[in-house]
Amino acid sequence: MQYNISQEQNDRKKSLINNKLYEYNLKHFPKDLRGRYQDINLFLTDENGQICGGILGEICWNWLEIHTLMIDEEIRGSGYGSQLLVEIEQIALHNNCDFIKVDTLSFQALDFYENHGYQVYGTLDNVGRDYKHYYLKKDLSKIPVTKK
Repeated sequence: MQYNISQEQNDRKKSLINNKLYEYNLKHFPKDLRGRYQDINLFLTDENGQICGGILGEICWNWLEIHTLMIDEEIRGSGYGSQLLVEIEQIALHNNCDFIKVDTLSFQALDFYENHGYQVYGTLDNVGRDYKHYYLKKDLSKIPVTKK
């Protein structure tokens, strides 16, 4: 049989590849963790409903992964990033996640995450030629769960 490689933007094919990997992964995880995929998106809006920031992530098996945390520059340092982070940590706890993982660049939010108890477990140099890419994790076993 002959196989071909193509490059294209095709949501159906992309979804098929992701589903094949998901099905493969299911064979290797305990039954109680199967099917644990859930998008978690928290948005920060002003009194006019304008988006000023947010945190985007997903629960995957026994962890929560933060993909994006962004606060408009003019309100950074006001505590909203911390509030979003604490809220998503509580969501992770309520969903029985064991840890949270996130990545950030050296010019972004490394100190912010470290100040919230996240620990670097890996780095990549030469990102954008001048920066480092940090991978962080926070173990949730020592965080108290608040009531909803």
